[in-house]
Amino acid sequence: MRPSPHHARRARGLLGALLTSLVSLVALLTTAPVAQADTTICEPFGTTTIQGRYVVQNNRWGTSATQCITATDSGFRITQADGSVPTNGAPKSYPSVYNGCHYTNCSPGTNLPAQLGSISTAPSGISFNYVNNAVYDAAYDIWLDPTPRTDGVNRTEIMIWFNKVGSVQPIGSPVGNANVGGRDWQVWSGNNGSNDVLSFVAPSAISNWNFDVMDFARQAVSRGLAQNNWYLTSVQAGFEPWQNGAGLAVTSFSSSVNKGSSGDPGTPGGSTACKVAYGTNAWQGGFTVDVTITNTGASPVSGWKLAFTLPSGQQITNAWNANLSGSSGAITASNVSHNSELAAGGQATFGFQGTSSGTSAKPSAFTLNGTACATA
Repeated sequence: MRPSPHHARRARGLLGALLTSLVSLVALLTTAPVAQADTTICEPFGTTTIQGRYVVQNNRWGTSATQCITATDSGFRITQADGSVPTNGAPKSYPSVYNGCHYTNCSPGTNLPAQLGSISTAPSGISFNYVNNAVYDAAYDIWLDPTPRTDGVNRTEIMIWFNKVGSVQPIGSPVGNANVGGRDWQVWSGNNGSNDVLSFVAPSAISNWNFDVMDFARQAVSRGLAQNNWYLTSVQAGFEPWQNGAGLAVTSFSSSVNKGSSGDPGTPGGSTACKVAYGTNAWQGGFTVDVTITNTGASPVSGWKLAFTLPSGQQITNAWNANLSGSSGAITASNVSHNSELAAGGQATFGFQGTSSGTSAKPSAFTLNGTACATA
């Protein structure tokens, strides 16, 4: 049967539409961005880079059983975690994502190591996905050393335990409680045979948090485990599994380090040469304290944090003219709005009341924005 002119035009029209669609599809395939596949790593110390600025590492060292992780654009997840190790010893691995330098492998474009005294803020954000059929901790590590080293073990390790499942615990023993970054923590201190470890354990699981790494670095300084002229070499977030662990994931990670113009961490500008007067009025079972901070430097200080450690047996019940983190052990007093500025030669005063079990001793040392103060 011979096609009519109408049928012929329709066929040519359909053919033209098909060719046009095919050309459009080819153009789309050649110009649209190609999705990047996730990268799976099973080598014990295998690494890859994400976001062009962070390193993801498998870091399996405590067992010969297979562990695989899959790096995503925003973090990583554990896809295979065979074997187990005793919970009264070290974990089997520490898969993590980091900014900085770890055993000579530095993340792209990092400005770490950086001296603590040169850092104004070090904002970081982390989100975790947890599982219940495993024994592990979810940890954020902050590494400090007297030298700007990019290899080997640093002198001091700060661990933030966002979560723990099972009968595992940090290195050392509990030394009190502290409020850091607006959250309450149980504090542990010890040594693992190669470096000091200061751990902050959350009372319940934290799934995500944005915070300033320098708040924890200042805690190490105030406790004598670091100094203002030491270096922040890396920060890393991940998991320490003892048993199983498949499904655990860091779903997002961010880290940056901002340098300040002053010579101290945490103050926008100005000297932190200082003197502290600490006056006590004690009675059976209680005491009050009046504290005077004097800026003995030549430049004003805008915003201050005074760190000290209360002697054992003392506990703060209330305070005035300052915001205090923690009630016993390591304390950080920070300014309120009306006394945030310390002019050269100027003073700020605050006080607190507390209970005691027979001692009215004074703290042995004070640091203002990370710098040691003289005592009056």
